[in-house]
Parts: sequence; C-alpha cells; structure tokens
Amino acid sequence: MVTTVTEIAPDIFRISTYVPPADLSFNQFLIRDEQPLLYHTGMQRMFPRLREAVATVIDPSSLRWISFSHFEVDECGALNEWLDVAPSAQAVCSLTGVRVNIGDFASRKPRSLDKDEVLVTGKYRFRFYATPHLPHGWDSGMLFEEVSQTLFCSDLFHQNGDLEPVTEANIIDRARQTLISFQAGPLPDYMPYTPNTERLLTELAGLKPKTLAIMHGSTYRGDGEKALLELAVVMREVLGRKD
Repeated sequence: MVTTVTEIAPDIFRISTYVPPADLSFNQFLIRDEQPLLYHTGMQRMFPRLREAVATVIDPSSLRWISFSHFEVDECGALNEWLDVAPSAQAVCSLTGVRVNIGDFASRKPRSLDKDEVLVTGKYRFRFYATPHLPHGWDSGMLFEEVSQTLFCSDLFHQNGDLEPVTEANIIDRARQTLISFQAGPLPDYMPYTPNTERLLTELAGLKPKTLAIMHGSTYRGDGEKALLELAVVMREVLGRKD
C-alpha cells in the first residue's frame, strides 16, 4: 500500500491509501489552521502510516478537532489513537453520533453539533448538516467549509480504483458504476434509498460546493451543485424502488 498527500484546496490535504485487494482508496482530509481538523480517522491498522502522512503537513500532536460522518471503522476506527497522540484533540460529530456511539467509544468527551451549527477553526468555518441515512447510518452528517466551499461528503460519489487525487471531469459515471457493482455484489444494501434521500441531496446541492472531498476515489473540483443533483437522479434510478 502507498499513502499519498495532495493539497486539494488551500490548506486542505487529501491523505489517501490505495488498498489493492479491495481496489479501493481510503481518504482522510487534514485542514491546516489555528485549530487543525482531521476528517476521517482511518482504520486502526492504518494509523501508523496515516500519522506519518499527517506529520508531513503539521505536528500530529497539534490536532484540535477530529470529525467524520458516521460510526464506521474507516470513518472513526482510529479515533482513540489520534486522541492519544493529540492531547488537546476532541471528537466532533452529530448529536445522534455522540449519544449512540462516540460518547461511549471515545476516550475523551466529544463535542456534538446541531443542524447549521458552525465550528470555527481559525480562518475556516465548518457548518454542520445532519444527513440521516445519507450515505448510511442514522448518525450521519456532513461538514461544509464555507471559505473554500468544500463539502466533506463521506461515501457519496464512491469510486472504485486507484484514481487521480483530484479531477475536474464528470464523476457521475464512476459513481453510478460503483453503486451498480455493489447492488449486484455481496453488499447490496451498502447505501440505502429513503424518502429523504433526494431532499437531502438537493439541500446539499444548494450549498453550491466548488470541491467535493470524497472518502473513496478522486476529489471532485468543479460544479458541485450539478454533481449532487445528478447523483440524486442516479441514486433514484439505481437504488430506488422499481414498482
């Protein structure tokens, strides 16, 4: 496995590890600011290489915030390892996430965010959006960094393969193919389609993000509003009820 670090927007770094057996990249995002923030912790087994990658940008002990969308090993499996390294760090996620998982799982008391609450890390502002069951999990939520207009969108736009760090090409076909492959494979319920899916995607599109920081696959730079609206159509076609 090889771990790479790419600056995808000013002070926002994509830390990516491609895992060949899974044909999948696992991406974390580090924001360099007065109060540095790490989005996605990676799995416990990946922690040593991810710590080394973070150290190429900042001192890992200076991390202040550790955030993620939902409770899953690639999202927050190494949370306590990061908390051990960074004595001032604190987990921050949805209120549901704190109440049902992180309040017990984290080695230090986490911070919860309410809908539209803003976390200020210095010059950057992270607004929280609750997105239950999008991409999955009732604790799901996403952060939108308002200065760079970057949406940290977790598993949305999931793309398999060892792909370029950043693309400005349309990623919808890749995302569609990944959803189809999951539906036909051993994990058909990977991403649910609920009565709220389209509404939530439309609300996220209204943020007009310029960058989509994606957990698996390339980061997208371009018309994020259009991409999210197109994803809503794809998810309805691939995952929605067929009756």
